[in-house]
Amino acid sequence: MREPVDLRRQRILAAVQARGATRVSDLATELAVSVVTLRRDVEELARAGKLRRGHGIARPILPEQDEGHDQRQDQGASRAPAPDLGQDGGPVAVVVPERHAYLYEMLHGARTAFEEAGVRIALHIAPAAPGAEQPLVERALADGVRGLLIAPRWRSLATEEADYAWLARVDVPTVVMERRPRRGSALHAVDTVCTDHWYGVHLAVEHLTGLGHRRIVLAARDDSPTARAVRAAFSEIAAAHPQVDKWAVALSSPGAVPEPETEAASPLHLPSLLDELGATGALLHGDVDALMLVQSLRDAGVRVPEDCSAIAYDDVVAGLGSTPLTAVSPPKAEVGRAAADLLLRRLSRGAGAGGPAHRAELLPTLKVRGSTRSAPYREPLPSTPAAH
Repeated sequence: MREPVDLRRQRILAAVQARGATRVSDLATELAVSVVTLRRDVEELARAGKLRRGHGIARPILPEQDEGHDQRQDQGASRAPAPDLGQDGGPVAVVVPERHAYLYEMLHGARTAFEEAGVRIALHIAPAAPGAEQPLVERALADGVRGLLIAPRWRSLATEEADYAWLARVDVPTVVMERRPRRGSALHAVDTVCTDHWYGVHLAVEHLTGLGHRRIVLAARDDSPTARAVRAAFSEIAAAHPQVDKWAVALSSPGAVPEPETEAASPLHLPSLLDELGATGALLHGDVDALMLVQSLRDAGVRVPEDCSAIAYDDVVAGLGSTPLTAVSPPKAEVGRAAADLLLRRLSRGAGAGGPAHRAELLPTLKVRGSTRSAPYREPLPSTPAAH
């Protein structure tokens, strides 16, 4: 016999009041009803003023003096309430660069975690100018934010290191997202969550060499920490790889440098570079540059993947080309969510709780599409050291 609606809703109220913030999906499983039905019950109870609801979460109505202390970790109705989490505890500041699709996917993952925890976000978009993040953070701190999640642009090493000192002095819990500060710097002991880009390049090189490609080119940007990590990893991996005979690193586009308005760069003619090296495989960072470079190959009569296999690095729009590109896919949303979860744990411990800093890395994956295939036959190289 189906349980009466009123009785089920009484059980929902009892569970939420006993446990604090509770996932709707967990309640649905416990009460043996669909998530849609449970969500409808929670909406009706919230409309009646008997509980509060968030993104996938049901929360109790507590006396006013306890309002700041009713939130729990998402996973855990059995855990102790997290202090000062929830809509009444003030927002956290999230700072990301303008026009950066890669980091916006991470922002989406972070936003989901904050919404599930009932924590408001104060989003700040940093313009493309050196030092643009600092005044935004100072303004957010003056407005009373209780935590900071930041992904600085850091076009050059100089702008990166210029931010170390002031970021290390921020007096609220801080997590740096998709950035790995220099070892031994003032930010070494600040929480960071990022992608393991060395492993991403490793996946790409292993995929190409596994298909028989022995001469490989990296065409990469040089205007972000990700770009610099990809370039360094490729040079290290290609130089040591026993199945790579020749390799080269080139700039993916003239504007992909730290200061495009002042630093002249020669346009890359990828067909000529491939012909000069005898290369049959290419790793291209990032996605938009990769799609444009593949177009330039086709315009020059170089077929992808018949004559040259191409792998994009970023996987934001790589799959949308006329030939969908095989791509290294950083776990963008997961990095954002992990960074937000880390910040929420810091906030749950309360001011001055301390604890060891975290430097977390998430592994990317390789999504194989139509732009890679077995290498075409090439005459073997003479026995000479690898060129680069």
